[in-house]
Parts: sequence; structure tokens; C-alpha cells
Amino acid sequence: MAPKAKEKPKPSQPPSSQPPVALEDLFASLNRHVQRSEYEQAVKVADQVLAVAPGDEDALRCKIVGLIKADNIDLALSTIQASSNVPIDLSFYKAYCLYRQNKLDEALESLSSQEITSAAMQLESQILYRLGKMEACMDVYQKLQKLKIESLEINIVAGLISAGRASEVQGTMDALKVKANSSFELAYNAACSLIESKKYTDAEQQLLSARRIGQETLMDDNWADDEIEIEFAPIAVQLAYVRQLLGHPEEAIQTYIDIINRNLADDSSLAVAINNLIALKGPKDVSDGLRKLDKLIEKGNTTHGFQLARGLDLKLSSKQKETIYSNRVLLLLHANRIDQARELVAALSDMFPGSVMPALLQAAVLVRENKAGKAEEILGQFANQFPEKSKVALLARAQVAAAAGHPQIAAESLARIPDIQHMPATVATLVSLKERAGDIDGAAAVLDSAISWWSNAMSEDNKLDLIMHEAASFKLKHGQEEEAARLYENLVKSHGSVEALGVDVDALEKTSGAKHVENGGNLRNIEVYEEPKGKAKSKKKRKRKPKYPKGFDPANPGPPPDPERWLPKRERSSYRPKRKDKRAQVRGSQGAVVREKQEASNAASSSTNTNTSKPKPNQPTTTTTSKPSSEQSKPSSSKSSKKKSRR
Repeated sequence: MAPKAKEKPKPSQPPSSQPPVALEDLFASLNRHVQRSEYEQAVKVADQVLAVAPGDEDALRCKIVGLIKADNIDLALSTIQASSNVPIDLSFYKAYCLYRQNKLDEALESLSSQEITSAAMQLESQILYRLGKMEACMDVYQKLQKLKIESLEINIVAGLISAGRASEVQGTMDALKVKANSSFELAYNAACSLIESKKYTDAEQQLLSARRIGQETLMDDNWADDEIEIEFAPIAVQLAYVRQLLGHPEEAIQTYIDIINRNLADDSSLAVAINNLIALKGPKDVSDGLRKLDKLIEKGNTTHGFQLARGLDLKLSSKQKETIYSNRVLLLLHANRIDQARELVAALSDMFPGSVMPALLQAAVLVRENKAGKAEEILGQFANQFPEKSKVALLARAQVAAAAGHPQIAAESLARIPDIQHMPATVATLVSLKERAGDIDGAAAVLDSAISWWSNAMSEDNKLDLIMHEAASFKLKHGQEEEAARLYENLVKSHGSVEALGVDVDALEKTSGAKHVENGGNLRNIEVYEEPKGKAKSKKKRKRKPKYPKGFDPANPGPPPDPERWLPKRERSSYRPKRKDKRAQVRGSQGAVVREKQEASNAASSSTNTNTSKPKPNQPTTTTTSKPSSEQSKPSSSKSSKKKSRR
């Protein structure tokens, strides 16, 4: 704020060798420093003015604004508090300082006593934006539109996106008569709205347009290349994110790494790049991901015990901060550091009240601790407390319960989600869960309800045939033949389903055949499906010429091969065994030799009868033998030795 030059009554001069500087000269110097954005010098001159004229309103305002511009928020706030006896309304400056210190509730309270001006309304909208109260923020923006404030459309579009109203962005810009390419900031915000609407290709083109417009604008203003790169860091990070969503993860990873290594980005863009890189890599390099996040998250003196470093708590949205903390919990779980994960999860519930993510993470930690029942309880409590946010919690509860062997709880969780109740996947899951729980009637009721719903559904992609087929199959499986027959009959009559006429051949083979019926039976004509006459007959397979070995002449084959060439030598007709050597020496009496041979022959025969029992018919044989107990603890090899068997 440039002070007005004015004359002040000269106070009595103290005895000194040097005369005091005139107030006019001090105010002229103060004005010069303000015009040159030399805020630290302006604060010093303002102190000189206040030393000569205590309580001067212009000098006090210049000092406070100079301190704020120099980012000395603490000293600015203490100056305001020390000037409470001065008859000047400094509540706006106090509210702004509290806003900069992230004391948002106190800032709103201080602003409530301030006169309603455009500056006060803009500050209020910023405070509400940071508090996440987007609807109240947009109400203030609606009032500000009537004042025709310059560049207000940039904040309005940002507010709509943060409020989850990205679909209203284009209509709002049309109402304000502004185009997305009127400034690179607005082009960037418009691209963010396209991302929220999942129009990723259009968002990519809009981001490229934002970068081009910004380069032209900042180069005309003689910005240095490094300054331009820092200014465009948010655009670079968002472009990488869009290309990641478009299926180019390697390109996105390289962009994130380049931004991190060059360190030419503002703190918030750098934090987003680190988080997105970790999310892309997943659990591949957990230790590196934790090291990177350790630079962003630190333990502090806050009520929650955790805070983001480098003032990121003031620069990132609530959703961005929650994502960073959540990714750290997931990495800690992958690293099996359960105690640290539990400590951080306990703080998240207070940091992000009403959000489903802390409940999901708490359940994940409990599952890792084999406390599935407690996890189910936590998710169920959240679903009861926040019905409008219960869908994700109930799906997670169903998954935990199904994995833990609690099918009834899993089915009950799915049954509480109305909008997916009759989808084929949900119906199939519910039927399977109720079957596992032994509730056959409940499973049949799910199918009946789905049939009723799809019968009245006005949808192009109607799933009635699919549901009826599954219901008929289920009822037939569980002995409800009459209901199954009725469903098959409806499929044939109403929907022309030929598949319903299929015959279960296996079941037919198990029947005892046709039975005699007294007084004859009511015979019905069975229509036989015939192939259309116009259908071409299947072609006969062409005989292929036999392939002969290289150099073989079929016209001159030569002598035929030996027909016994595949038999073992001892089984061929030409085999002649070798004669035994009869020159063996005999020691001792002849009777002793014969007796020893006879005993050896009897022992061998007894051993063979014990170990070569034949397997029974239709029973598989096994070559597995039990190993000594000393070998049981050895690791098994992937290779197995095979013995050749003779026929």
C-alpha cells in the first residue's frame, strides 16, 4: 500500500548534534521502497516513522503489509496484537495472517467482525476453499461475480472442481463469457475439470495449450528460463498424470523422475510428482518409496502427531494430503512395519474426519494382524455412521468377510448396496456366498428378486435371460425341478431361447430307461431341429502323400527291414545264449556244494515272494519308497530320477 505524502506537526527536537529527518522525507522514502517492492527496507522506514510519530495509521499499515509481503507472518501478527490500543480496524490483516498460519477457524472468526468488502469476501472464499467447505465457497464466489473482479473466473473454476462440480465448469465459463484459453491459469483449471470428467485426451490437449499460452505470456514479461520452468511445473506433473491414465506409464515415470531430480518445481508439484511415482511403482521398491515420503512427512507438535514438511499442509488440498498419508501406510504394510502403520492410521481418523480412507486403512492393518472380525466391525460402524459414503466400506467389508470364511457377513454387506443389487456379478456372488453359508432358500430368493427386477427394467442391455438361465440351473441343482422347468419353459416361450431345450446326457445315462405306462401315455410331438438345406456339406479331408526319408526311392525300396528289429536281443529268433563254463572247481564233498546251492535258492525264492506282490486290478502302482528319518528334513530337488523298466 503506497502511503499518501502528508505534513506532520514537528515534535520538540531532543538535544542532538544531528537534526531529525523530516516526516515528509521519511514518507517519500517509504513510498519509494513500496513501489520498488523493497519490503524489508519499507518496514525499517516505517519503524522510523513510528518512532517519530507513534500510532501513525499509514506507517502502521505499511509496516504490517511490508512484513506480510516479506513472508514474515509471525512478526506481522505480533505487530497487530501489540497495536490493539490503536483506534484502527486491523481485523482484515489479522485474519489474513491467521489464514497464512493455517489457523483457518480463527481467521474466519476474525473476519466476521470486518466490514463486508470485496477484499474481505475474497479472503473468506480462500479460507472456505482451504477448509474444504466448497459449497459455502461457491456461494461467496456467486456474490463476487456481481462486482466484476478481475481474474475471478480462475478461482471460480478451481472452486467448482474441488467441490466435485466439474461438469458445471463449461457452463459457468459460458455464463461469464470467458474462454478457456484466455489465460494459461484458466486453461490449466479447465484441463483439470476435463480430467475429473475422465476426458483424458481432451485434457492432454488443453494442458499443452496452457503451456504454450504461458510460455508466450511469461517470455513477453522477460521471465528467466528457470523461473518459467518452475511456474510450469504443475502443468508438467498434470501432463504426466494424464499420460499415465492414457496407458503410457513408462513415459509418466520418466517425467516424474526428471522433475524430482532437477528439483525445478514448487514444493507442492514436487510432492505430487513423488506421490504419483510411488503409486506407479507400487511395492516394487518399498524402501526407496519410504525414503522419498520421509522427506514429505514428519512428526510434529500438532494434535495429530504428524504433519507435512516445507509448509505443504498449507499448499496441498485435503484430498492430496490424504493420498500421501495413505500411500505411506500402504508402503509400511508392504514393508511389514505394522507398528508404524498402526500409529499413522490412528492419526488419520482425526486428520480427515468423515473420510472412508482411514477406515479402509485401519481395516487393512487389522487384517494383517489376523483380526478380520475387528476389521469387519470397523467397516460396519463407518457404513452405519455415514450411509452416503457406505458403498466402498461395505464392499471392503464383504471382501474381508469372504476371505475370512464369514460368508453370511459378506452376503449381508453386499445386500446393503442398492445400486448394484441386481447386477449379474453381484447376484452370482450373493448366491455363492449364501450357498457356502447353507442358506439355499436365501440364495433362491436372491435369484427370484433379480428376475423380478430385470422383468420390469427398461434397459437395452437387459440381463433377464442370463439371470433366468442361472436361476433354472440353480433350482435344478437343488432339487426344485418344477420351478426349474417353469423357468426353462418361460425362456423358450417368451424369449425364444433354444439353449433351454438342452438335454443333460450324463443325467439321462443314469436313468433306468423307459417305463411302461398304463393306458398308454399322452404322446407329444417333438420338433427335430434340422440343418438348413442351403448349408454346405462338410468337405472331405484330402489325402496327403506320404513323406519318405531323404534319398529313399519308393519305386526301388530294396530288401525289407528286419521285423524283429525292435525286440530285445534275447527275444529274437536268431538269439543264441552263451554256454556256461563247466570247468568250475569243486571244493569239499559234492553233497556240501549241492546243499549250499539249494539253501541259497530257497532264500532267494522266499525274498522274492515277500517284495514283489502284484497290485490289485484297477489300482495304481507307485514307485515311491519311504526315506529314512534322517533324510526327511532335506530340501527336495526339482529334478526327479527315473528308472528304466524292461518289458
